[in-house]
Amino acid sequence: MTSPTISDADVARYRRDGAVCLRGVFPMEWIDRLRAAVDADMATPGPMVRINTPEGNPGLFFVDFQLWQRHEACRAFAFESPAPALAARLMGSNEVVYYHDHLLVKEPRTAERTPWHHDQPYYPVDGEQIVSLWLPLDPVSRDTCVEYVRGSHRWGRWFQPKFFRKGGVDMVVEDPRFEPLPDLDSERDRHEFLSWEMEPGDVIAFHALTLHGAAGNRSSERRRRAYATRWCGDDTRYAARVGQISPPIGGHGLNPGDRLECATFPKVWPR
Repeated sequence: MTSPTISDADVARYRRDGAVCLRGVFPMEWIDRLRAAVDADMATPGPMVRINTPEGNPGLFFVDFQLWQRHEACRAFAFESPAPALAARLMGSNEVVYYHDHLLVKEPRTAERTPWHHDQPYYPVDGEQIVSLWLPLDPVSRDTCVEYVRGSHRWGRWFQPKFFRKGGVDMVVEDPRFEPLPDLDSERDRHEFLSWEMEPGDVIAFHALTLHGAAGNRSSERRRRAYATRWCGDDTRYAARVGQISPPIGGHGLNPGDRLECATFPKVWPR
């Protein structure tokens, strides 16, 4: 698989804004393979599955993790797709370790939103070189796309992780290093928000400290299947965190300060 072609301007936008939409990066071969894997996973979910739609509500907000350990197409995506080279280019990293994957499906008429948050406080990982690739497997309108607060990865602030289930918040991690998240919806005039209309093959790359959230899927017929993957670079190290982490990946044997690379978090670049 050849490396994806992205410009220096794309890399600069990612580093400046904390999120950038890259057009046509993934051939439809990958989209079709991932669609089949996603539908297979929804039929037989993994042990970390979450249903974020309360019983009786319309639609379905389905979340699962670590598909790459159960579905060959997802494993191939981690090792063989353009994604590792893309992550290395964006982060300016010589090596890339695969951290985890994250499936988010919002079926038609799903009201539940993805609340505002940023990812790194959920992770037992320190370092600057952490990038996520949010890959939609269906066309996405701007009103169902994830929104990103431009430049928020450079605020120097880490906000409290909150754990969202059944449409609400049922736990907040109390750690003196984290501060409460501001009410971003009431501050919309103070920030610039980034979102895009997207087609399958497009991808959003965003930094692990970029604040983001998403509306539900109010469409009467269009699905919103998104496959998000997390990639770590040269400067990342395993770190201690207070309380729950997400996803709750264990059994790796790492200690705080260790390089992240191990069987659970494999090196995928260079090949």
